[in-house]
Amino acid sequence: MKVFHSVAEAGRALAGQALALGNFDGVHVGHQALFAEARRHGAAAAFTFHPHPGKVLQPELAPKLITLLPRKLELFAACGLEAAVVQPFSRDYARTSPADFEAALFDALGVAHVVVGSDFTYGAARGGTVATLREAAARRGARVHVVAPVTVDGVVASSSRVREYILEGRVSAARRLLGRPFDLDGTVVAGAGRGRGIGFPTANVDTQNELRPAPGVYAIRVHLPGESGGTWHAGAANIGVKPTFGGSEVTIEAHLLDFTGDLYGKELRVQFLERLRPEQRFGSVAELVGQIKRDVEAARTVIAGVGD
Repeated sequence: MKVFHSVAEAGRALAGQALALGNFDGVHVGHQALFAEARRHGAAAAFTFHPHPGKVLQPELAPKLITLLPRKLELFAACGLEAAVVQPFSRDYARTSPADFEAALFDALGVAHVVVGSDFTYGAARGGTVATLREAAARRGARVHVVAPVTVDGVVASSSRVREYILEGRVSAARRLLGRPFDLDGTVVAGAGRGRGIGFPTANVDTQNELRPAPGVYAIRVHLPGESGGTWHAGAANIGVKPTFGGSEVTIEAHLLDFTGDLYGKELRVQFLERLRPEQRFGSVAELVGQIKRDVEAARTVIAGVGD
């Protein structure tokens, strides 16, 4: 997938193509519906902003992102898009008028089809609407396609709802709205080594991801890079401060089932499948070990039920 880092850089490379517009944080099933509609009209691309407008306009209220830009672009490609325009967003850009934004799409980029959600707005003070976008497209012989909200079990798929579920630890609910498990990427760094000492070695995952599930124990899958696309391993993870050991720093500790090997320095992708229990303090290490054994068996059951 070709990535353009501004409208100017893209030039006329997308002329005559279909373009889906949005922030697309999480690339959930609602976003995927926009991409599917765009693909119905030929070569398809996405137009998004970086950083997220909320980070620029209201940084103190900005949401924690579900997906950082590299992962978002990877998901775009997985959805069959051929290109993405990542437009830099700044306070100056936020003053772009609706008319100038329309000109960027239909005149500068020359796209023939634009795909948006039903509540899409654009331009300074969100002055542009789906209606004004349709009018601007019609004047240039282009078309606007509006995709209705996508619901899953009666819940509208939205980035805010996905974010809410993850922060609550409801990763299985988030999975249904994302159409895949929530994941984060990280590097294995040295930890205290307590897991190995009690028979359950863990990988201490250091991640740049802004969003992490609520503290607790989770059934997970972990991807290790390697030949032929790497390998997936079942596992269980603890997110929290390890209160039994008097910890205070929140960490992500992943135990890979039936795995032996050195993971230090490795890049991992951790998928969160289901929360097994909240984090808790045990009266002794022996009690903790007993619970971990039960957690591992519960994780095996969950992972076997999820499949590929």
